[in-house]
Amino acid sequence: MTLFNGVGTAIITPFLEDYSIDFSSLEKLLSKQKNARIDACILLGTTGECPVITKEERKQLIQFTKEQLKGDMPIILGTGSNNPSHVVEFNKQAEELGVDGLLIVNPYYNKSTQKGLVDYFSYLAGETKLPIILYNVPSRTGMNVLPETIIEIHKKAPSVVAAKEASADISQINWLISQKPSSLTVYSGNDDQTLPILSIGGKGVISVASNVIPREMKSLTDAFFEGNLEKAQKINNTLFPMMKSLFLETNPSPVKYANSVLGTCKNILRRPLIPIEKCTEERIEKHLKELGYLCK
Repeated sequence: MTLFNGVGTAIITPFLEDYSIDFSSLEKLLSKQKNARIDACILLGTTGECPVITKEERKQLIQFTKEQLKGDMPIILGTGSNNPSHVVEFNKQAEELGVDGLLIVNPYYNKSTQKGLVDYFSYLAGETKLPIILYNVPSRTGMNVLPETIIEIHKKAPSVVAAKEASADISQINWLISQKPSSLTVYSGNDDQTLPILSIGGKGVISVASNVIPREMKSLTDAFFEGNLEKAQKINNTLFPMMKSLFLETNPSPVKYANSVLGTCKNILRRPLIPIEKCTEERIEKHLKELGYLCK
């Protein structure tokens, strides 16, 4: 089962000055994604500041997003935690509210072993009817999920249908893709590795940049899947500076700033995140101008 091919946007969660959720700005963001014909909405992932969102807010965000998207694209919900009972609880909420899939990160802080990860994801898969994307992001979890482990998890729990690979190790990702069965999908977890991962058999990207430049990210994957590698390379090279600038500081601080410049949302984050430094602001504004979003 493939949940989507192409671009899944890891949607930011916009806030008002009192740190409550800004649903008016979220409506703008979701409309922008629909107009760009983005392939999937990834709600409450890392980019959505999931650790600081309450269970009731999760419910509100899911319901609002479903109302806005009206089935135009699948909704994949981030439910990962280092406490499996919390993950099961969030997964049940997701089922009840009718999302299409789950994004679950490997447990952080109370680090497991590779064998323990097989047990962990197999257990979670047995507790939900929804398909799961395993999220490997060692820079945040302190632990790398090895290719052999991901394949073993998929064999024991076929409902773990995909991996979001954000290890940034292209050799590791290549090994995973070369060894995996066709029933397991691999997505890039880093915008700047989208084209390389597509070229070795990946099926898309779970993107931060598409919060800002959804049409451009969609055109990149479309060009590749249409077999126009030269066009895909040209688009990738044009977008690459923006992709890199959005990770000069901890995500989602840069992407929230970029959207605030474009008038899509306010530049407000919940602690422990804070707004980006002036030098990073200048870099992002420079690239927005280069892409034609701001007057030069």
